[in-house]
Amino acid sequence: MSIAHLADLADAAHCPRLVIKVGSALLVGNGQPRREWLAQLVGEIAAARARGQQVIVVSSGAIALGAAKLGLDKGGRASLADAQAAAAVGQIGLAGLWSELLAGHGITAAQLLLTLDDLEDRRRYLNAAATLGRLLKTGAVPVVNENDSVATEEIRFGDNDRLAARVAQAAHASAVLLLSDIDGLYDRNPKEPGAELLPQVRGVTEEIYAMADDRSGSGMGSGGMTSKLQAAEIAERAGIALAIINGTHPAPIARALDGDVGTVFLPLRKDAARKAWLGGRMRMLGVLDVDAGCAKALAKGGSLLATGITKVVGSFERGDPVAIHDPAGKLIARGLAEYSSAECAKLKGTRSDEHAALLGYAPRSAVIHRDQLVLL
Repeated sequence: MSIAHLADLADAAHCPRLVIKVGSALLVGNGQPRREWLAQLVGEIAAARARGQQVIVVSSGAIALGAAKLGLDKGGRASLADAQAAAAVGQIGLAGLWSELLAGHGITAAQLLLTLDDLEDRRRYLNAAATLGRLLKTGAVPVVNENDSVATEEIRFGDNDRLAARVAQAAHASAVLLLSDIDGLYDRNPKEPGAELLPQVRGVTEEIYAMADDRSGSGMGSGGMTSKLQAAEIAERAGIALAIINGTHPAPIARALDGDVGTVFLPLRKDAARKAWLGGRMRMLGVLDVDAGCAKALAKGGSLLATGITKVVGSFERGDPVAIHDPAGKLIARGLAEYSSAECAKLKGTRSDEHAALLGYAPRSAVIHRDQLVLL
């Protein structure tokens, strides 16, 4: 059964496995946990469990909690070293808080700290997926956060919206619920007169991105509306619904779902597991620019052939992920390269019958085979 409305997220038949993301600004106030609010949210998680749903929590808040304890400026975000130190201290308190409140409902909490590489590397992604599956089978509620104490600027998600979408992929979840400080996606800045809340979105397009307003009043979190739309893109390609609701109210899930106040992004398609993982990857090691004819062939399900490549950017090896751009520079696909960047530079614009002479060995069937390519 597919999800079509917000209310479906509270129905175990439509949504047997749900990922709930909680941001720092909701969980922490003046450097202290908002215990009363969180206790009500945990009660809603327990209610979902009683309905037969499995729940995964993606929780921010470690840096904010740790910064207050260490007395660090700018909420612990003045430098990478401050953020890592704050996270190391705050993660203990954050995990303890979730464990204590869930235990009050007879639920076991489990902590899982992930870095970007844990979900970008295929083997580590499958290991994380297996761990999540086993925890859920035992009846535990996994509480996931980015491992900010070791993540650097180059290898981090940077916000938990996209982390939540990737966790949902790995866990084969039905939906992601992002708790925000706003009711959902509006057709323009919600402060403008006449701004309207969009209850349902079918596909994150350029027009949808144009509606996003990335300004945040809290100064605490790292994810604005744009990161939520990026999370929705990751989810929708994996057949996962994603909803944005206002988390600032008491018992926020019941308020939003019972009153149908929020935005739900409907899944567009359900890519095979490997392609969904590839489509959701955030770090590409290179770019292949292609001509209009090649872009058209890819859209019809073809493989990427060297004759259509016009430019090679970056340094990559065989098996590495690369982005494919059309003549206008638009990202149209991602794939795993069959050749290194140096080999691609030799082959670009050439026919397959020329490749053996250029390479000195028998060529492969394509630069990126369609089985290793996902359209965006």
